[in-house]
Amino acid sequence: MADIIARLREDGIQKRVIEEGQGELPDFQDGTKATFHYRTLRSDEEGTVLDDSRVRGKPMELIIGKKFKLPVWETIVRTMREGEISQFCCDVKCPFSDGDGAGGWASWAGDQPAHWCPLTLRQHVVLYPLVAKSLRNIAAGKDPLEGQRHCCGIAQMHEHSSLGHADLDALQQNPQPLIFDIEMLKVENPGTYQQDPWAMTDEEKAKAVPVIHQEGNRLYREGRVKEAAAKYYDAIACLKNLQMKEQPGSPDWIQLDLQITPLLLNYCQCKLAAQEYYEVLDHCSSILNKYDDNVKAYFKRGKAHAAVWNAREAQADFAKVLELDPALAPVVSRELRALEARIRQKDEEDRARFRGIFSH
Repeated sequence: MADIIARLREDGIQKRVIEEGQGELPDFQDGTKATFHYRTLRSDEEGTVLDDSRVRGKPMELIIGKKFKLPVWETIVRTMREGEISQFCCDVKCPFSDGDGAGGWASWAGDQPAHWCPLTLRQHVVLYPLVAKSLRNIAAGKDPLEGQRHCCGIAQMHEHSSLGHADLDALQQNPQPLIFDIEMLKVENPGTYQQDPWAMTDEEKAKAVPVIHQEGNRLYREGRVKEAAAKYYDAIACLKNLQMKEQPGSPDWIQLDLQITPLLLNYCQCKLAAQEYYEVLDHCSSILNKYDDNVKAYFKRGKAHAAVWNAREAQADFAKVLELDPALAPVVSRELRALEARIRQKDEEDRARFRGIFSH
Protein backbone atom coordinates (compact mmCIF):
# COMPACT_ATOMS: atom_id res chain seq x y z
CA MET A 1 0.00 0.00 0.00
CA ALA A 2 2.86 2.39 0.81
CA ASP A 3 4.23 2.16 -2.73
CA ILE A 4 0.75 2.80 -4.19
CA ILE A 5 0.31 5.90 -2.02
CA ALA A 6 3.79 7.10 -3.02
CA ARG A 7 3.01 6.73 -6.73
CA LEU A 8 -0.26 8.61 -6.28
CA ARG A 9 1.55 11.39 -4.47
CA GLU A 10 3.95 11.71 -7.39
CA ASP A 11 0.89 12.05 -9.62
CA GLY A 12 -0.59 14.89 -7.55
CA ILE A 13 -3.00 12.72 -5.57
CA GLN A 14 -3.05 12.22 -1.80
CA LYS A 15 -4.77 9.05 -0.55
CA ARG A 16 -5.94 8.51 3.02
CA VAL A 17 -7.46 5.12 3.86
CA ILE A 18 -10.42 5.48 6.21
CA GLU A 19 -11.49 1.84 6.28
CA GLU A 20 -9.54 -1.11 4.91
CA GLY A 21 -11.16 -3.30 2.26
CA GLN A 22 -11.32 -7.08 1.98
CA GLY A 23 -9.23 -9.52 -0.03
CA GLU A 24 -6.49 -8.87 -2.54
CA LEU A 25 -6.25 -5.75 -4.68
CA PRO A 26 -8.07 -6.54 -7.98
CA ASP A 27 -5.95 -6.39 -11.15
CA PHE A 28 -8.47 -4.02 -12.80
CA GLN A 29 -7.88 -5.23 -16.34
CA ASP A 30 -9.69 -3.33 -19.12
CA GLY A 31 -13.42 -4.04 -18.97
CA THR A 32 -13.51 -4.42 -15.18
CA LYS A 33 -16.56 -2.75 -13.64
CA ALA A 34 -16.09 -0.78 -10.41
CA THR A 35 -19.24 0.20 -8.50
CA PHE A 36 -18.73 2.81 -5.81
CA HIS A 37 -20.34 5.64 -3.88
CA TYR A 38 -18.60 8.97 -4.11
CA ARG A 39 -18.78 12.34 -2.44
CA THR A 40 -17.07 15.33 -4.04
CA LEU A 41 -15.92 18.22 -1.85
CA ARG A 42 -14.20 21.50 -2.51
CA SER A 43 -10.78 21.93 -0.94
CA ASP A 44 -11.95 25.03 0.96
CA GLU A 45 -11.99 25.35 4.74
CA GLU A 46 -15.67 24.40 4.89
CA GLY A 47 -15.20 21.28 2.76
CA THR A 48 -18.26 22.26 0.69
CA VAL A 49 -20.01 19.19 -0.77
CA LEU A 50 -20.60 19.41 -4.51
CA ASP A 51 -22.05 15.97 -5.22
CA ASP A 52 -23.01 12.90 -3.20
CA SER A 53 -24.12 9.68 -4.91
CA ARG A 54 -25.75 8.43 -1.70
CA VAL A 55 -28.08 11.42 -1.66
CA ARG A 56 -29.11 10.58 -5.23
CA GLY A 57 -29.61 6.94 -4.29
CA LYS A 58 -27.49 5.42 -7.06
CA PRO A 59 -23.78 4.51 -6.97
CA MET A 60 -21.35 5.27 -9.76
CA GLU A 61 -20.44 2.48 -12.19
CA LEU A 62 -17.09 2.88 -13.95
CA ILE A 63 -15.75 0.56 -16.66
CA ILE A 64 -11.95 0.45 -16.65
CA GLY A 65 -10.35 1.25 -20.02
CA LYS A 66 -13.39 2.98 -21.54
CA LYS A 67 -11.77 6.45 -21.60
CA PHE A 68 -14.03 8.03 -18.98
CA LYS A 69 -13.89 11.83 -19.21
CA LEU A 70 -12.43 12.06 -15.70
CA PRO A 71 -9.38 9.75 -15.90
CA VAL A 72 -8.35 10.51 -12.32
CA TRP A 73 -11.33 8.44 -11.09
CA GLU A 74 -9.97 5.42 -12.94
CA THR A 75 -6.55 6.12 -11.43
CA ILE A 76 -7.83 6.21 -7.85
CA VAL A 77 -10.28 3.29 -7.99
CA ARG A 78 -7.48 1.06 -9.31
CA THR A 79 -5.89 1.41 -5.85
CA MET A 80 -8.96 0.18 -3.93
CA ARG A 81 -10.23 -3.16 -2.63
CA GLU A 82 -13.90 -4.12 -2.26
CA GLY A 83 -15.33 -2.60 0.93
CA GLU A 84 -12.59 0.00 1.20
CA ILE A 85 -13.37 3.61 2.07
CA SER A 86 -10.72 6.19 1.21
CA GLN A 87 -10.33 9.90 0.68
CA PHE A 88 -8.40 11.24 -2.30
CA CYS A 89 -7.22 14.83 -2.64
CA CYS A 90 -6.55 15.65 -6.28
CA ASP A 91 -4.82 18.67 -7.71
CA VAL A 92 -6.34 20.53 -10.65
CA LYS A 93 -3.47 19.11 -12.69
CA CYS A 94 -0.72 16.59 -12.14
CA PRO A 95 2.42 18.10 -10.59
CA PHE A 96 5.83 17.74 -12.13
CA SER A 97 9.32 18.27 -10.85
CA ASP A 98 11.47 20.96 -12.46
CA GLY A 99 14.19 21.04 -9.87
CA ASP A 100 12.18 22.99 -7.35
CA GLY A 101 10.40 19.94 -5.98
CA ALA A 102 7.04 18.34 -6.65
CA GLY A 103 3.72 19.85 -5.68
CA GLY A 104 1.36 18.24 -3.20
CA TRP A 105 -0.57 18.59 0.00
CA ALA A 106 1.86 20.38 2.30
CA SER A 107 0.08 19.71 5.57
CA TRP A 108 -3.14 18.41 7.07
CA ALA A 109 -5.51 20.00 9.56
CA GLY A 110 -7.81 17.36 11.00
CA ASP A 111 -9.72 15.79 8.12
CA GLN A 112 -8.98 18.60 5.68
CA PRO A 113 -5.82 19.49 3.75
CA ALA A 114 -4.35 22.73 5.06
CA HIS A 115 -2.27 23.86 2.10
CA TRP A 116 -1.73 22.91 -1.52
CA CYS A 117 1.41 23.68 -3.47
CA PRO A 118 0.67 23.07 -7.17
CA LEU A 119 3.20 22.64 -9.92
CA THR A 120 1.00 21.77 -12.86
CA LEU A 121 1.25 19.87 -16.11
CA ARG A 122 -1.50 17.30 -16.80
CA GLN A 123 -5.20 17.82 -16.17
CA HIS A 124 -6.71 15.95 -13.21
CA VAL A 125 -10.03 17.47 -12.13
CA VAL A 126 -10.42 20.42 -14.50
CA LEU A 127 -13.15 18.53 -16.43
CA TYR A 128 -15.11 17.64 -13.29
CA PRO A 129 -17.83 20.31 -13.91
CA LEU A 130 -18.78 18.73 -17.25
CA VAL A 131 -18.77 15.21 -15.82
CA ALA A 132 -20.81 16.34 -12.80
CA LYS A 133 -23.40 17.96 -15.06
CA SER A 134 -23.87 14.68 -16.96
CA LEU A 135 -24.18 12.70 -13.72
CA ARG A 136 -26.71 15.21 -12.36
CA ASN A 137 -28.71 14.93 -15.60
CA ILE A 138 -28.80 11.15 -15.23
CA ALA A 139 -29.96 11.43 -11.63
CA ALA A 140 -32.75 13.79 -12.75
CA GLY A 141 -33.87 11.43 -15.52
CA LYS A 142 -32.53 13.70 -18.27
CA ASP A 143 -30.31 13.05 -21.25
CA PRO A 144 -26.73 12.93 -19.88
CA LEU A 145 -25.55 14.57 -23.12
CA GLU A 146 -28.04 17.44 -22.90
CA GLY A 147 -26.42 20.69 -23.97
CA GLN A 148 -23.29 19.00 -25.32
CA ARG A 149 -22.08 18.39 -28.84
CA HIS A 150 -19.46 16.07 -30.25
CA CYS A 151 -16.19 17.73 -29.29
CA CYS A 152 -13.56 17.38 -26.63
CA GLY A 153 -14.26 18.38 -23.04
CA ILE A 154 -11.96 21.40 -23.08
CA ALA A 155 -13.71 22.76 -26.19
CA GLN A 156 -17.09 22.31 -24.50
CA MET A 157 -15.88 24.17 -21.43
CA HIS A 158 -14.87 27.16 -23.54
CA GLU A 159 -17.99 26.95 -25.73
CA HIS A 160 -20.68 27.02 -23.04
CA SER A 161 -21.05 30.03 -20.80
CA SER A 162 -23.15 28.15 -18.24
CA LEU A 163 -23.61 24.52 -17.22
CA GLY A 164 -26.95 25.27 -15.60
CA HIS A 165 -25.57 24.85 -12.06
CA ALA A 166 -24.09 27.82 -10.23
CA ASP A 167 -21.60 25.72 -8.25
CA LEU A 168 -20.31 23.98 -11.38
CA ASP A 169 -20.09 27.29 -13.26
CA ALA A 170 -17.96 28.71 -10.45
CA LEU A 171 -15.70 25.67 -10.46
CA GLN A 172 -15.37 25.78 -14.24
CA GLN A 173 -14.35 29.44 -14.16
CA ASN A 174 -11.97 28.93 -11.26
CA PRO A 175 -10.65 25.33 -11.19
CA GLN A 176 -9.36 24.16 -7.82
CA PRO A 177 -8.23 20.92 -6.15
CA LEU A 178 -11.05 18.56 -5.26
CA ILE A 179 -11.53 15.89 -2.61
CA PHE A 180 -13.21 12.58 -3.43
CA ASP A 181 -14.54 10.33 -0.68
CA ILE A 182 -14.89 6.89 -2.29
CA GLU A 183 -16.52 3.72 -0.93
CA MET A 184 -15.80 0.74 -3.18
CA LEU A 185 -18.92 -1.44 -3.20
CA LYS A 186 -18.14 -4.04 -5.83
CA VAL A 187 -15.52 -4.97 -8.44
CA GLU A 188 -16.66 -7.24 -11.31
CA ASN A 189 -14.41 -8.85 -13.90
CA PRO A 190 -15.13 -8.51 -17.64
CA GLY A 191 -17.88 -10.84 -18.84
CA THR A 192 -19.48 -11.27 -15.41
CA TYR A 193 -21.96 -8.35 -15.64
CA GLN A 194 -24.41 -6.76 -18.07
CA GLN A 195 -22.78 -3.77 -19.70
CA ASP A 196 -24.43 -0.37 -19.31
CA PRO A 197 -25.25 1.53 -22.54
CA TRP A 198 -22.85 4.40 -21.88
CA ALA A 199 -19.94 1.95 -21.69
CA MET A 200 -20.67 0.29 -25.06
CA THR A 201 -18.94 0.89 -28.37
CA ASP A 202 -21.00 2.40 -31.18
CA GLU A 203 -21.45 -1.02 -32.76
CA GLU A 204 -22.53 -2.53 -29.43
CA LYS A 205 -25.04 0.29 -28.92
CA ALA A 206 -26.63 -0.22 -32.34
CA LYS A 207 -26.98 -3.97 -31.72
CA ALA A 208 -28.29 -3.52 -28.19
CA VAL A 209 -31.13 -1.09 -28.98
CA PRO A 210 -33.68 -3.61 -30.36
CA VAL A 211 -32.88 -6.03 -27.53
CA ILE A 212 -33.35 -3.33 -24.86
CA HIS A 213 -36.55 -2.20 -26.64
CA GLN A 214 -38.03 -5.69 -26.43
CA GLU A 215 -37.03 -6.01 -22.77
CA GLY A 216 -38.86 -2.75 -22.10
CA ASN A 217 -41.97 -4.02 -23.88
CA ARG A 218 -41.91 -7.24 -21.86
CA LEU A 219 -41.55 -5.40 -18.57
CA TYR A 220 -44.42 -3.06 -19.46
CA ARG A 221 -46.72 -5.99 -20.32
CA GLU A 222 -45.85 -7.50 -16.94
CA GLY A 223 -46.87 -4.27 -15.20
CA ARG A 224 -43.30 -3.39 -14.20
CA VAL A 225 -43.67 0.14 -15.51
CA LYS A 226 -40.75 1.78 -13.72
CA GLU A 227 -38.33 -0.89 -14.94
CA ALA A 228 -39.75 -0.63 -18.45
CA ALA A 229 -39.19 3.14 -18.45
CA ALA A 230 -35.56 2.56 -17.46
CA LYS A 231 -35.09 0.20 -20.41
CA TYR A 232 -36.63 2.65 -22.88
CA TYR A 233 -34.43 5.38 -21.41
CA ASP A 234 -31.31 3.24 -21.93
CA ALA A 235 -32.24 2.54 -25.54
CA ILE A 236 -32.87 6.24 -26.17
CA ALA A 237 -29.51 7.11 -24.58
CA CYS A 238 -27.74 4.69 -26.95
CA LEU A 239 -29.35 6.24 -30.00
CA LYS A 240 -28.85 9.81 -28.76
CA ASN A 241 -25.16 9.09 -28.30
CA LEU A 242 -24.93 7.79 -31.86
CA GLN A 243 -27.00 10.69 -33.20
CA MET A 244 -24.72 13.22 -31.53
CA LYS A 245 -21.94 12.10 -33.88
CA GLU A 246 -23.98 12.85 -37.01
CA GLN A 247 -24.68 16.15 -38.74
CA PRO A 248 -28.15 17.36 -37.65
CA GLY A 249 -30.63 16.91 -40.49
CA SER A 250 -28.43 14.43 -42.39
CA PRO A 251 -29.97 11.14 -43.57
CA ASP A 252 -28.19 9.18 -40.84
CA TRP A 253 -29.28 11.68 -38.16
CA ILE A 254 -32.90 11.50 -39.35
CA GLN A 255 -32.82 7.69 -39.43
CA LEU A 256 -31.65 7.61 -35.81
CA ASP A 257 -34.30 10.16 -34.85
CA LEU A 258 -36.99 7.96 -36.39
CA GLN A 259 -35.74 5.12 -34.17
CA ILE A 260 -35.77 7.36 -31.09
CA THR A 261 -39.37 8.55 -31.58
CA PRO A 262 -41.25 5.27 -30.87
CA LEU A 263 -38.99 4.60 -27.87
CA LEU A 264 -39.71 8.07 -26.54
CA LEU A 265 -43.44 7.50 -26.99
CA ASN A 266 -43.17 4.24 -25.05
CA TYR A 267 -41.26 6.11 -22.35
CA CYS A 268 -44.08 8.68 -22.27
CA GLN A 269 -46.63 5.90 -21.84
CA CYS A 270 -44.73 4.78 -18.75
CA LYS A 271 -44.68 8.33 -17.44
CA LEU A 272 -48.44 8.62 -18.00
CA ALA A 273 -48.91 5.49 -15.90
CA ALA A 274 -46.64 7.00 -13.23
CA GLN A 275 -48.67 10.26 -13.34
CA GLU A 276 -45.60 12.28 -14.34
CA TYR A 277 -47.63 14.37 -16.74
CA TYR A 278 -45.41 17.39 -17.28
CA GLU A 279 -42.57 15.19 -18.53
CA VAL A 280 -45.03 13.69 -21.03
CA LEU A 281 -46.00 17.17 -22.18
CA ASP A 282 -42.36 18.12 -22.75
CA HIS A 283 -41.40 14.98 -24.66
CA CYS A 284 -44.54 14.81 -26.82
CA SER A 285 -44.19 18.49 -27.71
CA SER A 286 -40.57 17.90 -28.74
CA ILE A 287 -41.73 15.10 -31.03
CA LEU A 288 -44.52 17.20 -32.54
CA ASN A 289 -42.14 20.08 -33.19
CA LYS A 290 -40.40 17.75 -35.65
CA TYR A 291 -43.22 15.43 -36.74
CA ASP A 292 -46.54 17.28 -36.66
CA ASP A 293 -48.47 14.28 -37.97
CA ASN A 294 -47.61 11.89 -35.13
CA VAL A 295 -50.98 10.66 -33.89
CA LYS A 296 -49.60 8.89 -30.82
CA ALA A 297 -47.80 12.02 -29.65
CA TYR A 298 -51.01 14.09 -29.94
CA PHE A 299 -52.99 11.42 -28.11
CA LYS A 300 -50.53 11.04 -25.22
CA ARG A 301 -50.11 14.80 -24.92
CA GLY A 302 -53.89 15.18 -24.90
CA LYS A 303 -54.16 12.71 -22.02
CA ALA A 304 -51.44 14.56 -20.11
CA HIS A 305 -53.16 17.92 -20.70
CA ALA A 306 -56.43 16.46 -19.46
CA ALA A 307 -54.75 15.12 -16.33
CA VAL A 308 -53.40 18.58 -15.38
CA TRP A 309 -56.68 20.37 -16.17
CA ASN A 310 -55.56 21.96 -19.45
CA ALA A 311 -58.99 21.30 -20.95
CA ARG A 312 -58.68 23.45 -24.08
CA GLU A 313 -55.27 22.05 -24.94
CA ALA A 314 -56.50 18.50 -24.39
CA GLN A 315 -59.53 19.06 -26.62
CA ALA A 316 -57.32 20.54 -29.32
CA ASP A 317 -54.96 17.56 -29.24
CA PHE A 318 -57.81 15.05 -29.34
CA ALA A 319 -59.34 16.96 -32.29
CA LYS A 320 -56.02 16.64 -34.10
CA VAL A 321 -56.03 12.89 -33.42
CA LEU A 322 -59.45 12.61 -35.07
CA GLU A 323 -58.28 14.69 -38.02
CA LEU A 324 -55.25 12.46 -38.60
CA ASP A 325 -56.94 9.12 -37.85
CA PRO A 326 -60.77 9.12 -37.83
CA ALA A 327 -60.74 5.42 -36.94
CA LEU A 328 -59.74 6.43 -33.40
CA ALA A 329 -63.08 8.23 -32.86
CA PRO A 330 -64.35 5.73 -30.22
CA VAL A 331 -61.17 6.05 -28.17
CA VAL A 332 -61.12 9.85 -28.43
CA SER A 333 -64.81 10.05 -27.51
CA ARG A 334 -64.12 8.01 -24.37
CA GLU A 335 -61.27 10.33 -23.36
CA LEU A 336 -63.39 13.44 -23.98
CA ARG A 337 -66.29 12.04 -21.95
CA ALA A 338 -63.92 11.27 -19.10
CA LEU A 339 -62.50 14.80 -19.28
CA GLU A 340 -65.97 16.37 -19.27
CA ALA A 341 -67.00 14.22 -16.31
CA ARG A 342 -63.91 15.29 -14.35
CA ILE A 343 -64.57 18.95 -15.17
CA ARG A 344 -68.21 18.67 -14.00
CA GLN A 345 -67.10 16.98 -10.79
CA LYS A 346 -64.48 19.65 -10.15
CA ASP A 347 -66.99 22.43 -10.82
CA GLU A 348 -69.42 20.87 -8.33
CA GLU A 349 -66.68 20.57 -5.71
CA ASP A 350 -65.65 24.19 -6.28
CA ARG A 351 -69.26 25.41 -5.94
CA ALA A 352 -69.69 23.42 -2.72
CA ARG A 353 -66.47 24.86 -1.34
CA PHE A 354 -67.47 28.42 -2.18
CA ARG A 355 -70.91 27.93 -0.63
CA GLY A 356 -69.17 26.81 2.56
CA ILE A 357 -67.00 29.93 2.55
CA PHE A 358 -69.88 32.41 2.07
CA SER A 359 -72.23 30.67 4.53
CA HIS A 360 -70.00 31.56 7.48
